[in-house]
Amino acid sequence: MTAPDLIGYILAGLGTALMAVAALGLVRLPDVYNRANAVAKAAALGVVCVLLGVVFLVPAPFTALLLLLGVLLQLITTPFGAYAAGRAAYRSSAPLARATHRDDLHTDLHGEGPGPGGAPRDSGC
Repeated sequence: MTAPDLIGYILAGLGTALMAVAALGLVRLPDVYNRANAVAKAAALGVVCVLLGVVFLVPAPFTALLLLLGVLLQLITTPFGAYAAGRAAYRSSAPLARATHRDDLHTDLHGEGPGPGGAPRDSGC
């Protein structure tokens, strides 16, 4: 076994483990917002690790180019997808977990309480 093969297997195994953690978070976390956050982060990093592992295992230039493009697209699109899913859940009135003490999006959408960053809101006068 060569060093690139070992690195590839380690990355692929790490990526698989991260996706398993994402699946565990999907089952164990208390509300849709925590679940979406955990799955977006762990699964995105898991897919990236698996793709990078395959780059080491199959070092052909065209394969590497396609897989690195897949890594780039994964890192660019996952945050937007997670944000959209969380925003849609909020707009459909998905309940917050009991342990959640702040609802900044409610404040931003309805104009109640302090503004972003804790600054007082302008009354418009």
